[in-house]
Amino acid sequence: MAGQADGTVTVVSRIDAAGRVELDVDGSRSARDLATVEDARSFVGQHAVDLAARLGRDVVLDTADPEGAWLFLARPDGSMVETAAPTRPPAAPAPVAEGQAAPVQAAPEQPVAAADVPPQPDPQPQPEPDGSSGADGRGGQGAPAAAYDGAPHRPWSAQPWTPPAPGPGIAPTMAQPGEPRPRRALPTLDDLLGGRPEPAPGPAQTGWQAFVRRATFGLVKPGPGPKELRHREAVATIQRSLPGPRTIVVVNPKGGASKTTATMMLAATFATLRGGYTLAWDNNETRGTLGWRAVPARHTSTAVDLLADLERFQQVRGARVGDLDGYVRSQGAAQFDVLASDEDPAASASIDADAFSRLHATLSRFYRILVVDTGNNMRASNWEAAVAAADQLVIVSTIREDTAASAAWLVDGLRAKGHGDKVEHAVTVLSAPASSIDPALSRRLHDHFAQLTRAVVDVPHEPSLVAGGPIDFAALSQASRDAWTLATAKVAEGL
Repeated sequence: MAGQADGTVTVVSRIDAAGRVELDVDGSRSARDLATVEDARSFVGQHAVDLAARLGRDVVLDTADPEGAWLFLARPDGSMVETAAPTRPPAAPAPVAEGQAAPVQAAPEQPVAAADVPPQPDPQPQPEPDGSSGADGRGGQGAPAAAYDGAPHRPWSAQPWTPPAPGPGIAPTMAQPGEPRPRRALPTLDDLLGGRPEPAPGPAQTGWQAFVRRATFGLVKPGPGPKELRHREAVATIQRSLPGPRTIVVVNPKGGASKTTATMMLAATFATLRGGYTLAWDNNETRGTLGWRAVPARHTSTAVDLLADLERFQQVRGARVGDLDGYVRSQGAAQFDVLASDEDPAASASIDADAFSRLHATLSRFYRILVVDTGNNMRASNWEAAVAAADQLVIVSTIREDTAASAAWLVDGLRAKGHGDKVEHAVTVLSAPASSIDPALSRRLHDHFAQLTRAVVDVPHEPSLVAGGPIDFAALSQASRDAWTLATAKVAEGL
């Protein structure tokens, strides 16, 4: 807290991306670690409000976090309002992940040149009413002068004014004598509905804006900040209507490249934000691990079992989506299903291209979105069939040399096999293998895949996924949820 010459009390806080708070209170500095940036904001705001109540006067809160810098006025009654922006440069904005739209800075307004219009005819002089002022402005109260609009005045011309001739292709609007008057187009229902204003964004739910709303008990309702607006836009992209069932195929021929994790996270994000009818499908030709990462079911049926009974689901009148429950594994609150690959170590059955095509044709009748996990053999016929059926490829890699090299080799192979258009349309997802990564390697991977695919997005390291068991989506960090929402939105843009 720094006491200024005018008696103003200021609390200075700095919050980093990990939720660590550094406070300067009257020259005494302290630090505190909170779980999230949101928790840190609440702590700092409450600290300022409590201080204002103790002092019995307003306290200025000068705070900065990864989203920017703000000035607030904390009042003794417990309320808080945002004041003018600080004079110091704002904190550096959080880096925008590749594939995300960066905030657009508004261009400075430029004076608009006045349109070149023909001179108007000189108005006839009107007699001034009694008691009005003359040209010198003295006497009674005259009419107010017209505001200067910044456009240069054209000199008055004594030539009579004539309307401009119609330009090329423009017919005169007046009907000729004896001709019917042209009928103007009447507005329709589409015109009425199209004229509705866009709904205003609701009050902020996160960030300092949300804290101010809660601190003032809703009396002050700031709009959402840039980060929250990006999140809302991503959700809207995921929820938009699709022209039909869509297939997303997750690929990287190396094991441990986070294919299964990406499949589960994409399916969960699509399903929770769109309302179900999403399937995560393990298209490994023999045995994959998607079933191990899923919530178990009361059965152990797999894609091989469904293939054996596929005929019953090909009957249009008798097939019901509920009958699939005996083959897929519901993921509860995550609102998607999992179709596991064969889990019998003694079995000799395998899935080939024909089996994949038959399963895909049937499952597309029951699900809107199919997210397909693939194996590690690019030469397997079912792997090639999945790529051929893909509406969107998702190329995954951890930020490691070996998995990235495997992804680059995959891209080269897909282009050589004639799938260059699918590669250009693909989304690359880079996962952090640990809490800290090599920044130079990350930049190299971004630069490489950004030249090959439509978008490159980052997802952070998630400690709750390290154990490798069934994924508990409720245990995911907010940072992971937000990152996968943005990644899923990028995928949805290509559907």
